[in-house]
Amino acid sequence: MKMIPKIGCVCEKPDHNYTDYRSSELGIDHTNGRYGEVTIQQCKLCQRIWIHYFVEYEHYSKSGRWYKGIVSKKDRSQITPENAVEYLESLDWYVYGGSFFESTGTIGKGSLKLD
Repeated sequence: MKMIPKIGCVCEKPDHNYTDYRSSELGIDHTNGRYGEVTIQQCKLCQRIWIHYFVEYEHYSKSGRWYKGIVSKKDRSQITPENAVEYLESLDWYVYGGSFFESTGTIGKGSLKLD
């Protein structure tokens, strides 16, 4: 499990705002046909890097869900759309939310509910 310290920045708060980040697309995870959108985000305030994973199943209402976790600079180059889920599951905490959870964000850990 990767231990990520909390520093009290706004980016750690579950009710974060997308305008708090600079974002760039990493790609699409096609695993199990889920077409998860994987993005790299950098907090404008503390400069930490996050991996953001979003998936939604169009044929199901309230299926949208996202997860985000902090990535170290040394691990960043190793992350691909295909291993983003595994990386997030290895963290000791991440933030998740979306219509599937009826939540704007909560702290969690462990397995991601994607399939």
